[in-house]
Amino acid sequence: MKNSLTLRRPDDWHLHLRDQQMLASVAPHSARLGRAIIMPNLVPPVVTGAQAAAYRARIATALPPDATLRPLMTLYLTEATDPADVVAAHRDGIIAAVKLYPAGATTNSDSGVRDFHRVRGVLEAMAEAGIPLCVHGEVTDPAVDIFDREAVFIDRVLDPVRRATPGLRVVMEHITTRDGVDYVRQGGDDIGGTITTHHLVINRNHILAGGIRPHYYCLPVAKRETHRLALVEAATSGEARFFAGTDSAPHPDHAKECACGCAGCFTAPNWLQITAQLFDDAGALSRLEGFVSRNGAAFYGLAPNEDRIRLVRRDAPARWPARIAAGDETVTVFDPGFPIHWHIDEYAA
Repeated sequence: MKNSLTLRRPDDWHLHLRDQQMLASVAPHSARLGRAIIMPNLVPPVVTGAQAAAYRARIATALPPDATLRPLMTLYLTEATDPADVVAAHRDGIIAAVKLYPAGATTNSDSGVRDFHRVRGVLEAMAEAGIPLCVHGEVTDPAVDIFDREAVFIDRVLDPVRRATPGLRVVMEHITTRDGVDYVRQGGDDIGGTITTHHLVINRNHILAGGIRPHYYCLPVAKRETHRLALVEAATSGEARFFAGTDSAPHPDHAKECACGCAGCFTAPNWLQITAQLFDDAGALSRLEGFVSRNGAAFYGLAPNEDRIRLVRRDAPARWPARIAAGDETVTVFDPGFPIHWHIDEYAA
């Protein structure tokens, strides 16, 4: 049994840091990453290069002095997005990607896209400039069952958009279904897929069986166990098209534990330890570095981080706070529901 593992410093290719007090509270929990793709769904959303630069500056202020995190900013795609601003922001190193939210699909997505024909000019400019599009892959048609919205999105939206825009690089974020896994696998070199830690752990029974558990509620919602197993197989397969994007999404407990609770799991404090345990259980520890440290960087055209992190397997389970303080509020940390024996031992230059 392998009891220690040295990896290149991990990256997170889908991270919510929020803003203001919440930003100050959660940013330190991601400070020792190498890089992270930062989501733009603030209120108001980050829609211009100038706004992305300002948000990056606020993140830098919230990080501790010894932070290694390099935030990679994104723009929130709207039907009024200026293609020239997107291209200029990418050229100037302000943004790494653009985020597509179908309007109404998830938290703070009301400003997202309703008519995909109205963003065709932006997508064509992005394809020409090599700017990746990060996609929240769900339709919002109320006639479509919530558990089918990812598969329907592939057929109705994502595949037509990609066919109409040759060369567009796409990250299908937080895939939750076998359909998503299969589509990424068959999609060619210009598509990748992120997989969250919580979707590797939970299925829909965790949310609904024996009582509603709001801290497991997320969007896209967790699916059947067959889909979870497909995600585990993809993540541990060693295929370069799959990489870690936690979608760590902090919400105050009062906004989760209410009659209409927010969607999101806060995994920033423990995602790497949980992921190591899952890879260990699957007999795939040798592929962990690819998933958390190499594959995403390669898709975004970046070199892997040079410095290292050491993980150690111990008999005593890893510990983390059940919740963190965010001003006068608390945020519950994701609980995998089983012991995690992998610990972050040290970071090394």
